[in-house]
Amino acid sequence: MSDPNSQKTASSQATHQQETLDLSITLLERPSVTPDDDGCQDILSERLQKSGFDCEFMYFGDRDQSGEHAEVKNLWARRGTGNPVICFAGHTDVVPTGDEGNWRYPPFTPTIADGYLWARGAADMKTGIAAFTIAAERFVENHPEHKGSIAFLITSDEEGPSINGTVKVVETLESRNEKITYCLVGEPSSTDTLGDIIKNGRRGSLGAVLTVTGKQGHVAYPHLASNPIHAATSALAELTAATWDNGNAYFPATSLQISNINGGTGATNVIPETLEVVFNFRFSTETTEAELKAKTHAIFDKHFADSKASYDIHWKLSGQPFLTPEGKLVSACQRAIKSVTDMDTTLSTSGGTSDGRFIAPTGAQVVELGVRNATIHQVDEKVEVDDLGKLAQIYEGILENLLLAPDGEITAP
Repeated sequence: MSDPNSQKTASSQATHQQETLDLSITLLERPSVTPDDDGCQDILSERLQKSGFDCEFMYFGDRDQSGEHAEVKNLWARRGTGNPVICFAGHTDVVPTGDEGNWRYPPFTPTIADGYLWARGAADMKTGIAAFTIAAERFVENHPEHKGSIAFLITSDEEGPSINGTVKVVETLESRNEKITYCLVGEPSSTDTLGDIIKNGRRGSLGAVLTVTGKQGHVAYPHLASNPIHAATSALAELTAATWDNGNAYFPATSLQISNINGGTGATNVIPETLEVVFNFRFSTETTEAELKAKTHAIFDKHFADSKASYDIHWKLSGQPFLTPEGKLVSACQRAIKSVTDMDTTLSTSGGTSDGRFIAPTGAQVVELGVRNATIHQVDEKVEVDDLGKLAQIYEGILENLLLAPDGEITAP
């Protein structure tokens, strides 16, 4: 005799799989290259409203030629008025495709082949948004009187400058004292298999543009000039060799990388007047933006003390480091992953930045959990088809763990 519970589980898995796949394809057909949403958020809003969500579009940035809407479109959707507020955060914009002729399948014609769903945004991160949506719909259907609130924060400005998206929505929410308790960012966090990695933090990102100014002259008469390249060499050598911190249990040591050096007129017999160097810190919670700036300036001040050249540094902070230690949200994710995949997940803070950096400073617990990231931003971006329904089940399980479990009873598996 067959097991009724097993049949029910199989049926649920099939439903999650087909519904998530269908919605993924619908979103992937939209060529929503940043910052263009191309109607993706309208599709989500229409669905969420049917499940009882109040949906609000927020527009930030320069208005278009019609004067009707701003450049960047954002969606804030919420069901419920109480706490805790569990927010699914993500982005509908994707990076450009590059030469479409290099793609195996047209990037905006979602194609299922060899067990994969191929399309721009398949991994980063429209399938994650689809899984969010199906998970919320299924949870609400099964628990219409759930406690707390479920919310969606969806932007079309994550792959671009990130100045009129999540950061502005969060500012608006803060201004009206609307707080997110737990935030699940659907970025592709998995490495080898679905759910093997949860990102429970990110390093900070501090960029710098160094300009060294000397005096142009003839290479045969260096005493009449001041070479900015020579002036910067010793300072740059010390800068790149410096130890900024040793990291901690969650973060690797802070690193510095030079990404661009530009100087010279193109002529072989001219000492240039200026040198430009672009570098970036990815820093842990063991140091601060102010400390990095102070140490950098101390290095350059020392090496330029007796130099005829001068220097200036223009700084840009893209995000502070954040960390969500083990607690309710991390445990809820671990339990849901274990239930669906039978896998013990690993916590990580590796990788670049995400919009979680704008949400964490409000006091919210933030984690990133999504599909495999092996092909993000690449030609032939793809995701395993079989992972889509499983991801929706994981997200639904997280909602159950956070909104149905009695307070204090969420523990790691």
